[in-house]
Amino acid sequence: MLESIKALVNEGMTMIIVTHEIGFAREVSDWILYMDHGAVVEEGPPSMLDAPKTEWMQQFLGQILDG
Repeated sequence: MLESIKALVNEGMTMIIVTHEIGFAREVSDWILYMDHGAVVEEGPPSMLDAPKTEWMQQFLGQILDG
């Protein structure tokens, strides 16, 4: 499934994807939104994952990447 999405991205298709697959999101995204309870908490280019500004995003990445 992820390979199919990558192929579509490489063809230039625009899409919105909801995922917890952080590595995948970093690889195929131009822009990332992090939402919590329906509200945008943080957004930016994929590089934002390297230095999240909010505690919410730091905790989320800690659970996903360390857990």
